[in-house]
Amino acid sequence: MNLSKGFLLALIALFAYLSLLLVLPFSQYILGAILIAYVLYPIQERLERRMSPAIAAGGLVALAIAGFVVPLLVVIAAVASDARRLLEQVNTDSLEMAELERAIEEQTGRTIDLPSVLADAAQNVGSVVLGRSTEWFSAITHVLVGLGLAIFLLYYLLKDGSDLLAWMRELTPLPDDVQDDFYQRLDEVMWAVLAGHVLIAIIQGTIAGLGLLATGVPNAAFWTFVMIILSLIPLIGSFMVWGPAVIYLGLTGDLLLAAGLFGYSVIVVGLSDDYLRPIVVDRYAELNPSVIILGVLGGVYAFGVMGLFYGPVVLGALIATLAVMNDHYDRLENEPGMQ
Repeated sequence: MNLSKGFLLALIALFAYLSLLLVLPFSQYILGAILIAYVLYPIQERLERRMSPAIAAGGLVALAIAGFVVPLLVVIAAVASDARRLLEQVNTDSLEMAELERAIEEQTGRTIDLPSVLADAAQNVGSVVLGRSTEWFSAITHVLVGLGLAIFLLYYLLKDGSDLLAWMRELTPLPDDVQDDFYQRLDEVMWAVLAGHVLIAIIQGTIAGLGLLATGVPNAAFWTFVMIILSLIPLIGSFMVWGPAVIYLGLTGDLLLAAGLFGYSVIVVGLSDDYLRPIVVDRYAELNPSVIILGVLGGVYAFGVMGLFYGPVVLGALIATLAVMNDHYDRLENEPGMQ
């Protein structure tokens, strides 16, 4: 390697590091935009046959906002409503201050003026809220800027996606057929995670939530959302919610409803995984559950919320890369310019 190449590589490393510093503050939004663009890109390719790439990308961005943001706001509103009702269920009027003060005095030997204590606590909470208002404003601003950046990136990833892929293929020092094999395997891994991991989690959580709703479990919308998140983690799943719900119904005397929810959850929710996963996942790359759970748990630590999706993809991409290397290693080793 001569001096010019070394200097050029040093510049590339420097600017790559500086670029990483620019990207990291908005990494969650960038990863989200890439994920949505990947899902919508096949539709973009079909629309480009009938209209310009810019119009097709603009329409899909609008579709993404309506299809992802609006349902998210509906879920947040439902969860907030359930949380509010849950708080309202606490009957504060039933708390007799005098009796509570006497009980504390009997246990501790100290006389406490609860109204004054509660007033002081409320004042302290107000001071904390006021002191952190600047931090909250900064966090809200960061979220709004991140969402705007994600929408902007999504538009250009869809509009110029083919040019980006062509540029990546040109930079990759591999023969075209090897690149075709690699991208095909990577595509299978992505769809296996999205269809066999995320989609099934949404279906399972929703089916389990219908059982909670039918049996009258309080705050069913909130617990349905929790079950969808838990269903993303293999070996944990929605049982962590519907199991305690069965116990709750039994303790409240609704034994018939408890038995019904138990049977529904074991048969319908449980078998949905057994039947849906082979149908959906077998169309793509089949990932071992150990890869999924390691990718999910490690991905959350490495990438935050988006690690739920990208963690398994990273491990699956490693497996795909090793498979491609195993298939083509001997030929690449003898390829001119590869030594």
